[in-house]
Amino acid sequence: MGLFGKSSQRDPKEQVNEWTGKLRKEGHQLDRQIRGIQREEEKVKRALKEAAKKGDRDTCTILAKEILRARKAVTRIYTSKAHLNSVQLQMKNQLATLRVAGSLQKSTEVMQAMQNLVRLPEVAGAMREMSREMMKAGIIEEMMEETFEGLEDTEEMEEEAQTEVDKVLWELTEGKLGEAPLPPTANVAKEEVPAAAVEEDEEENEEELKEMQSRLQALRS
Repeated sequence: MGLFGKSSQRDPKEQVNEWTGKLRKEGHQLDRQIRGIQREEEKVKRALKEAAKKGDRDTCTILAKEILRARKAVTRIYTSKAHLNSVQLQMKNQLATLRVAGSLQKSTEVMQAMQNLVRLPEVAGAMREMSREMMKAGIIEEMMEETFEGLEDTEEMEEEAQTEVDKVLWELTEGKLGEAPLPPTANVAKEEVPAAAVEEDEEENEEELKEMQSRLQALRS
């Protein structure tokens, strides 16, 4: 009935073209994610500069960590794109081999790239399904089960080295915060503001901060 294993009559060329189309689609989605994260990063930068003007070091530190998270997310997505491009190149090679050998060939390069892709949250779902299809087609061997585990982004930013945070603060506050000591006038200026006004301002800042963090988290996931 053509339901199992090699009895399937799926045209290999058609299957490779389908995978290539899916890979391109995933690549376009990653480009959109990068642009979205970078737009949110710009908003966080502006908020950090405003907090720096008020001498609010705690908020600046939180926002600096958000910027680091955004940059790491973008770097990870670019890594995903590199692996996607590698698989697309190997699919072209498969089509060339198919014309000569008449069948799809096992590929170590595809195997390695797919193992990396199924670990990346941005493309894990689609790549896991594609990996299973490739296993059935004989291009890759069955991957170890643990490669499909741990797909959630653990976000190790909670233990981010303070030096990295300081670099961001130094960069965005023109040396006023970060590796340089906290400006002595910052605390004085803050004390001169009425307590009620400070409390209200802090509540507004906290709401804005939570909103920006939620948007960044949504983009990264």
